[in-house]
Formats: sequence, C-alpha cells, structure tokens
Amino acid sequence: MMISIAIHGCSGHMGQVVARLVQSSEDLTIACGIDVRKPAQDPGFPVFSSFSECTVPFDAVIDFSTAAAVDELLDACVSLKKPLVLCTTGLSDAQKDKIRAAAETIPVFFSANMSLGINLLTVLARKACRILADAGFDIEIEERHHRRKLDAPSGTALMLGEAMIQELGDTYTMDMGRMDRRAARDPHTIGMSAVRGGTIVGEHTILFAGQDEMIELKHTALSRDVFAAGAISAARFLVTQAPGSYDMNQLVETML
Repeated sequence: MMISIAIHGCSGHMGQVVARLVQSSEDLTIACGIDVRKPAQDPGFPVFSSFSECTVPFDAVIDFSTAAAVDELLDACVSLKKPLVLCTTGLSDAQKDKIRAAAETIPVFFSANMSLGINLLTVLARKACRILADAGFDIEIEERHHRRKLDAPSGTALMLGEAMIQELGDTYTMDMGRMDRRAARDPHTIGMSAVRGGTIVGEHTILFAGQDEMIELKHTALSRDVFAAGAISAARFLVTQAPGSYDMNQLVETML
C-alpha cells in the first residue's frame, strides 16, 4: 500500500530530512508540505501555507514544526480526521491536554524523541534508577544540542527525567537549575543541564554519581536521519490504527 504523507514544517531542517527519506522509500510518497515559510528551492512537491489552503489528498501527517504551530495543526488533523505523527517538542501542559483530546478522534503518535536508541535508553534508565537511587546515587541529566534549538531542557531530557520519576515515586523532582540558590544538593532531585552550541545533533547523558564511583548511560545522535526514520516508521504504523494515543513503546513492540 502506498502511503501519501503531508509534511508539516517541510521547510525546516527536520522537514527536509523527512522529505529526503520519504522520497527514497518504496511505499511512501509526499503529497504536500505545509509551512508558512516557502522553501528556498523547489522541493518537488506542492507546499501550502496552511491546511485550509491544501488542495491535495493525503493519508497521514508528519510534523516537525514549532510549538506555536501545534494548536492549529491539531485542529486541522481532527477536522480532516487524519492520523498525526507529532514530533515537535517544547509543548505546554495545555497543548499536551489538547493532544490527548485529539486522540479521542484520530490516531496520534507523540514522542519527545523518535530515535529507537533513545527509547531503549529510557528503558535502561528506569531499571538503573531502581537500584542506584536506593544505593545513594545522585542522578543528573546533561543534554547537548545545536545552537538553533529553542527549548531547554530538551523534550528528550524531560522524557528521561519523567520516566525515572515514575519509577522512583513522587518524592523525586526535576531540578532545572541551581543558579538562584546556595545550598547542598537535594538527594531527591534529578538535576538537568543544557548545552547549546555549534551543530551538535543531539546528545543525552544520564549520570549516576555515587560514593567513589560513577555510572553513565549515554546516547549520541550522529545525524538527524535517526529521528526522521523513526517518524516515518511511526507513520507506517499509525495509518492502520484506531483513534488513540501512541508512542514508541507500541511501535517497538511491532518490531519484536
């Protein structure tokens, strides 16, 4: 079955990577792009500034845009009843509530990180924190990204922290910065730090620091292709699903 994709945010860096990978696939085609910015060069498919202006049919939407565009995106997909692979990070709590509401009408695949490796790292982090937190290890997350990334900490870092808090219980919280106080480290916190610079694609390190020993779990993305490939796999998966919320856990299960 040939699946036609609308790329929301097609003029951005990730949108262009998605387009390149879709164009090289045998079972997907690009129906159109949706972006308020016009591409610098002809991408080989029609581009519309909004879904209301779109005149071509499509089967699913892959989104790599900005948080500011997500509300309109959700409204459009619900109205058109189209499956949505939502890859934008830095969303507000209200937008996350809106995603859950949209999933009552359409299939929505939402993950803070579309990499298979990152999602395996999440599983390993859950298992490690169960043992190491009780043994007195402090937990810190450091993430590094390119200078153009807008949100900090990254959605992936927050995803990792939230996953470990689910394991450890509500007595743990995430500490986003220590510049505003002079105090010893609270043992029931997961520290967060963000680095922005150059062309770093994405790097996430979880540090477990104990008495006289340290353990690190680390994932490094060497190109943006890993995120685009994950989004494309999610689109293939999503077009056959009923309305609901989906993430990498369900997708990984289909690969086992």
